[in-house]
Formats: sequence, C-alpha cells, structure tokens
Amino acid sequence: MHNNEIINKLEFLIESGVDEFLEDSPQNHYLLNIKENEKIKNKTSLNYKNVNLNEIDTLTDLKIFIEKFDKCNLKNYVKSTVFADGNPKSKIMLIGEAPGAEEDKLGKPFVGKAGKLLDKMLHSINLDRDKVYITNIIPWRPPNNRQPTTEEILLCLPFVQKHIELINPEIIILLGGVAAKAILMTEEGIMRLQGKWYEYSSYGLASPIAVRAMFHPAFLLRSPNYKRQAWEDLKIIQKKILK
Repeated sequence: MHNNEIINKLEFLIESGVDEFLEDSPQNHYLLNIKENEKIKNKTSLNYKNVNLNEIDTLTDLKIFIEKFDKCNLKNYVKSTVFADGNPKSKIMLIGEAPGAEEDKLGKPFVGKAGKLLDKMLHSINLDRDKVYITNIIPWRPPNNRQPTTEEILLCLPFVQKHIELINPEIIILLGGVAAKAILMTEEGIMRLQGKWYEYSSYGLASPIAVRAMFHPAFLLRSPNYKRQAWEDLKIIQKKILK
C-alpha cells in the first residue's frame, strides 16, 4: 500500500470521528471464537477454536465467519445474512450498499426493484448474474432501509476488503455513494465520484484493481433523468471489459 493510500485511510478515520487510540496495539474485533459444541459441519477450515479474519482464504469460510460474527447490532433485526450472488470466478465485481426487505427475505443481493433494474443494466452490455459477482458493503439490512451509519460501514469494511481479495477481480463497479466512499476512502459524494476510473489496492492483492463508481439502481428509479449518465458509464465499462 502506498503512503498516500495510508494517509487517505487515516484521514477517512479522522473524518469519521476516530480521534484517538486507547491502546498501544489495536484490539482484534475480527477474531471468531468457535465453541466446541458449535463445530461447523460444512467443508471448512474454521473447525478450530480461534479464527482470525486475516487467515480466511475461501469464500465458504468468509461466509461462515460473517454469519457467526456477533459484533454488529444490525444482526438483531434481520432474517438473513446477505453474502453474495453471481459467479465467484468472474473478473467483474459489483458492490452495493446494503440489503433491502426483499434481499433480507431471500438472502441474495439486488433482488428487489433495484435489482431488476440492475439486471437490465447488465443485459444492456451483454452481462448477467452468471458473468458478474455481486455483494454489498453491509451484509445485513439496516432497519427501515435506512442508510448504514459510519460506524456500521467501518465495522463491515474488513469483510468487503477480504471479499475483494478472494475474488481478485479485474474491475470493481461501485453502486452508489455508500459503496464508493467506503471503498475509495473518501468523503466525496457520488456526483463527484461517478464517471471516472480509480484504482483499489490492498496488502492482499498482487496488483491494483480498476474501479468505477456509478449511480445506484435505486437512485435511478427515483431520479430517471440520470439514466443517460449511467448508460454512458456502462458503455465505458463495456469497452474496458472488451480490451
């Protein structure tokens, strides 16, 4: 990770309200303690007492880890953990904001009205759910479909970062301001972020990933006059895919 990326992440934490560290070394909130009577039956490497998120190396284990994670209060209000949909071998990864009511009910991202529009958007550039991989910044539906808080985003961000490392896509499409600000570590809104290419890097990636921020399908349903800009983004993404 380059120095300017580290600085951007620190500035993001400061702008989010983090102004001090209470210990010389950080607490590990991503250490899952699996009790002896909770051995997981699935084919997984998580069948030992303490599991660190950094040690996760498969999507199956990441899904189980998130499902058993108990430090996010959102889990108290939902029916399901919405992990992902699509093709895990795809080189195109879409990241949205958080599940809605239909997503929480069915356990899959983008299956409501916004999901139907997303399917149409993908079809317009010869893509579908078998050719892309879809997830969200937050795997649990916030009550009443409210926006996730900064604290919730920061708590779930390591899951998304690990998700990206495991998929290792060539292109990431960020759907909406919440996803764009979280992944790009910026306070700028989607109006400024959309329409440009960025790069995403992390310690777990061999090389940077091309990133494009777009309007969220739910926003396009509310503001159809922005669909033309979304179509221009889709055409540019298609050109990038075909290169």
